[in-house]
Amino acid sequence: MRQLSGHDASFVYFDLPHAPMHGCFLGLYDPATAPGGAVGFDSVVEHIERRLHLAGCFRQRLLRVPFDWDHPYWLEDEHFDLEYHMRHIALPGPGDWEQLCRQCERIQARPLDLTKPLWELYLIEGLDRVEGIPAGSFALLLKFHHAAIDGASGVEMIQAIHDLEPDSEVEPPEREWEPEPEPSPAELVLRAQTNAWIRPFEYAQLVAKTLPAMGRVGRGVMRRELEAPGAPPQTRFNGRITGHRSFGGIRLALEEIREIKTRVEGATVNDALIAVCGGALRDYLGAKGELPDQSLLAMLPISVRDEGDDEAGGNRVSAMVVPVHSDIEDAGERLVAVRESTHKSKEFTNAIGARLLADHNHFLPGALIGQAMRLTASSALELPGGPNYNVVITNVPGPRVQLHVAGARLITNFGLGIPHDGMGLMHTIGSYCGELTIGATACREMMPDPGFYAKCLRRSYKALKRATVGSKKRKPSV
Repeated sequence: MRQLSGHDASFVYFDLPHAPMHGCFLGLYDPATAPGGAVGFDSVVEHIERRLHLAGCFRQRLLRVPFDWDHPYWLEDEHFDLEYHMRHIALPGPGDWEQLCRQCERIQARPLDLTKPLWELYLIEGLDRVEGIPAGSFALLLKFHHAAIDGASGVEMIQAIHDLEPDSEVEPPEREWEPEPEPSPAELVLRAQTNAWIRPFEYAQLVAKTLPAMGRVGRGVMRRELEAPGAPPQTRFNGRITGHRSFGGIRLALEEIREIKTRVEGATVNDALIAVCGGALRDYLGAKGELPDQSLLAMLPISVRDEGDDEAGGNRVSAMVVPVHSDIEDAGERLVAVRESTHKSKEFTNAIGARLLADHNHFLPGALIGQAMRLTASSALELPGGPNYNVVITNVPGPRVQLHVAGARLITNFGLGIPHDGMGLMHTIGSYCGELTIGATACREMMPDPGFYAKCLRRSYKALKRATVGSKKRKPSV
């Protein structure tokens, strides 16, 4: 039995019926490489069953402490039932991309059962008219709770169900899996009391590390050596969300993005993708007559996972806030501005220490967090003191080699993000075999036309490509 960190536990406390804290991996597969050129539901179930030992979260469920007096624990579930977590559906004809997106939206909107291991896997058949995908292909939608994994450990979970070759054999577990007995409520309360005595001393040590960092930040801001992110403008994405979701996405060539970013000195692939999202937001809000004069701000998760910490699971992330420069019309100038802003944001975050920011979450009282989130959700007013950003942009590098499930080749994949109150649009960027994908997940009331937003992303990318490829190299001021 392993206790969740404060950061992991916060996603349990934040989980609300209209804003569940789970994401999704959407993979599209060509069964032509599988034995017989076909993959059935039973073969996928058998495939997953042979790999359950490769990721602990498959058979672990949450064990809540009475009254949330302490953070929950992960318990090996003695009632684990694989078939409960595996679902089989098919698209109606014609089986196109829009139909697949609508099906994924419905699945994404439904909360997970927090009394069972926090994942579900859907086999979706009938992909007959998806552009760039062979007819007869299928999709797998893996739905998982953010309390169990972050982007980095999520990659490990994805890899656990994939093979490098169509006919690969998985190594059997070193020892047979055993469920754990559930402790009594009294034992959990006793553990909570023990932690209540220990944590103040641990927190005092963390504060001792934090105060010098805050002093450095204060001096840096006063000397104008550091620049703190400002307040975000108010947009349609920054109110209370509903329980309905919308999703769309585009596919891009990684080499083209790499060529684009070389046209601005010091720019990264991530900078180029932020600029693409900034242009799309400008286009989308402009079409609605809602484009603010001030740039929208994006929150970028930062992994603080130590080398060799991959098997620890859970979340090891902090964040920084960056302007996407939706206020700049010229795509090339926008990339220059994004490069300057990410540089300043990294300096500000590094001055504090990304790991220090993440470590403070461990000491947040669970009962207080849960009560605060319920009060926020029940309030009919605008969210005062909501997030200091408008949207989320997260980039999780994926494998560079081809992967397979039950012999079927993974063609491409997308991520579905986690909108929440105060932030109704999340961009999830992934890479695989020389391709980049941008998936946009939103509250449907805030973005009822995800197909139009996908077109905005595509137009923004083409404009950035025209403005940079073949042009003179630009040099930022920082």
